[in-house]
Amino acid sequence: MENRRNEQGNLLGKAKRVYHKKAERIAHSKEKLHQLLEKVSEKLHQVADNPTVQESRYYLETVIRMVRAYYKNEYRAFSTKTLVLMVLGLLYFVMPLDFIPDFIAGLGFVDDLSVLLAITKSMQGDIEDFLEWERTKA
Repeated sequence: MENRRNEQGNLLGKAKRVYHKKAERIAHSKEKLHQLLEKVSEKLHQVADNPTVQESRYYLETVIRMVRAYYKNEYRAFSTKTLVLMVLGLLYFVMPLDFIPDFIAGLGFVDDLSVLLAITKSMQGDIEDFLEWERTKA
């Protein structure tokens, strides 16, 4: 368990070093956020049957909803830093050639989802607040 947590942290650190600036640019552009969300939805649909993706689908879909709500000015109760982290996770998910290329059977999405899980763990309070907001608005 501790090894897995360290691996996720290491991957997140690497992803931040490589993609942070791009994630910041996307986070500050409604058009780019919209384009990213479309790419993520398209890729999620393509890989929905992958067992690794299925394991983390709840977190991925929650982050997508959070970014979409932010994009639509419906929910903005998290920091820009959190938005950038979510964008970084989604960006990493759609990149075909990342630390472990997606085409490698059985392993291709492990790094993508490890980065996403590390991000969601770091913003657990924001996720809980968002889920509560979703429950109360329905």
